Amino acid sequence: MKKAFKVVLVLSAIALTAVIAVFAAYLAITKDAKLDESKLTDYGRCITVCDKDGKEITNASLSAKRKSVRLADLKEYTVNAFIASEDRMFYKHSGLNYKRMVKALITNIGSRSFRQGASTISQQLIKNTHLTGDKTISRKLKEIKLTRALEKKYSKDEILEMYLNTIYFGHNCYGLESAAQFYFGTTANNLDLAESATLAGLLSSPNNYSPFKDSEKCLERRNIVLGAMKNCGFIEKSEYDAAVKSSLPQQVCHRAAGGNSDYLSAVFEELENIFPAADLVTEGCKIITFMDANLQKIVETKTETDAACIVTSVDGGVKAYRSDIGRARRQPGSTIKPLLVYAPAIEEKLISPATKIADEPINFGGYCPENHDKKYHGYITAEEALAKSYNIPAVKTLNSLTIDKAEKYAHRLGIKLEDEEKNLSLALGGMKYGTDLQKLCEMYRAFPRGGNYTATRFIKEIKLNNGKTIYRSQKREQGAFSQGTASLINGMLEKSVEYGTAKKLAGKNYDLAAKTGTCGTEKGNTDAYCICYTGEDCLAVWLGSAENKPLNVTGGKDCTKLASDILSELYKDHNPLPLEKNKGTEDILIDRAEYNDKGRFVLAEDIAPKISTKQIKVLSGNIPKERSARFSSPEIKKPTISTKNGTVFIKLCHAEYYAYTIKRKNGTNEEIIYDGVWKECIEDKVDSGKYTYTVTPYYLYQGRKFYGKEVTLPAISLEGKLSPQSETPDIAKRDWFNE
Repeated sequence: MKKAFKVVLVLSAIALTAVIAVFAAYLAITKDAKLDESKLTDYGRCITVCDKDGKEITNASLSAKRKSVRLADLKEYTVNAFIASEDRMFYKHSGLNYKRMVKALITNIGSRSFRQGASTISQQLIKNTHLTGDKTISRKLKEIKLTRALEKKYSKDEILEMYLNTIYFGHNCYGLESAAQFYFGTTANNLDLAESATLAGLLSSPNNYSPFKDSEKCLERRNIVLGAMKNCGFIEKSEYDAAVKSSLPQQVCHRAAGGNSDYLSAVFEELENIFPAADLVTEGCKIITFMDANLQKIVETKTETDAACIVTSVDGGVKAYRSDIGRARRQPGSTIKPLLVYAPAIEEKLISPATKIADEPINFGGYCPENHDKKYHGYITAEEALAKSYNIPAVKTLNSLTIDKAEKYAHRLGIKLEDEEKNLSLALGGMKYGTDLQKLCEMYRAFPRGGNYTATRFIKEIKLNNGKTIYRSQKREQGAFSQGTASLINGMLEKSVEYGTAKKLAGKNYDLAAKTGTCGTEKGNTDAYCICYTGEDCLAVWLGSAENKPLNVTGGKDCTKLASDILSELYKDHNPLPLEKNKGTEDILIDRAEYNDKGRFVLAEDIAPKISTKQIKVLSGNIPKERSARFSSPEIKKPTISTKNGTVFIKLCHAEYYAYTIKRKNGTNEEIIYDGVWKECIEDKVDSGKYTYTVTPYYLYQGRKFYGKEVTLPAISLEGKLSPQSETPDIAKRDWFNE
């Protein structure tokens, strides 16, 4: 017994020592952590956003942006949505939910991380206003101390009210009132049940659950919140059933006055991917962006219809941005053709810009594409088909390429194709969800970037208020196409400006490539595009209706007009760098006749006259293996031979550039009767007898004759003054009576 007592005594002493040590550590770590009541109501610390020159765009401080709500003014279900989602025991605990903390501790030990925080609403308020988002033990201990002080000082309703006025909802929205106006165009006290649940669902990850970024995730998260409210007894099943059927907002409902709101929203969206924006509020920081303030003004004021526009450097830095539809995905139309059809087909060595494609009626198992002009244009080059945006050649090219290979390049460009999209209508932009303008701009930047895909970036640098730089933007590239393919597409899309659908952009005294697109129905157009780029910048324009109403807008007219105005501002003081159109390509000479007559690429001979050749540009390594022998070994169609009144007539088929040697044989005698350039008919007056003629074509190059195959003509016989016949009829065997 004494031994057991000693063991218990020793263990108790150890435990007590451990507790004292932990408590001492707690006191040491948290000695400077004091509740600052002003931070709960005076949000003076801020995030300052600047343009590329460091000039302040706007002050995003909570004190300037916050529009307070009073808890008493909110609907009961609005308050309960946040309680059910974030802290079901809020009104029952004293600020700390010890049961959840122990459970989170066990989970973190098992995963060797700090993924589980078990934060109550009170703890979140302290973190948002007093601490950073660092997941460390010291920060957690300070949070616990300050939370206990908070609960002693304020009532539950006061804490909840301050919480709702400070939480971050994404898109630069701080506080419930700001979020209600941005997402739903209403005040916080007028939110309905589904809207309240949507906003509550955003809190765990505003960037991921935004309805303007991923509507499916947002819907799933909202319904989880509604389910939690039902399980907590806050709403009836009938209310739940009605709310889950409600639709999500499709576009931003409230735009801040004074412009720049779209750019700023994009800045804060990107910020969420770098650091939680709410964490930086307590620190205070300066965000330097890529914005060109003058260009941004042009983009903000140039349109009368719903519009979206983004201007980036070829490296991906955004100089100007506006969007009346946020990041909503729309049908891309013909703008997809270079990305998923022509560039992949060039990369796979199926086509070159000069490849001829038959633009003709065609049926792919019931799918019969038509051109926008309802006409067929016969054999045209891939370059012309792309420049003029004809549909049939694009669909035929995709059919030869195969959907599987197109999907490979879509993946390289950051697009995941749905099963419903894996068909030939993809060549014309037929997509289930479509894509957004920023993504289109990203994909097109691969061409001026030598085939490398780069992500779009709004933020250049982030500095804390103490001057410490905590983030610098880095350009990250991913290969999508080879340099050669990019060079060829650059040249092809320049032709779109020269004589194609983007010809309203023609006349610029610098290299400019462009592609237009228009989508709609028989009732009218809903989406119009112009994507253009230089050696320095990429510009993407969308015009249409946010509500998909038919409008009289087209990519080739309205969008190119806006693009032209923006380009004029962009390059008013200088010309951009030229586009690369030669690297990774080869200029080859092909036989013009083979190309014109049969559409074939056959290498021309070194001795061929220049006029008989055609120079084309192809991807390096995609040089034809066959070489013409048109001049080193000439071939001709067999000439015809006839006689009349003692004269032999030899009619030569016309073969450009050839000369002929014609010989007459009579027994053992052989004589050249003609040696010279082509004549339509060679005449030879002879005496009676039997003759054989041969014709040999040749090509004369630098004094040397390159002979082709000798052609022997049918023998002829001449007797007296009778007309010669090549064969004497067998009169004795003919049945004259029955004939």
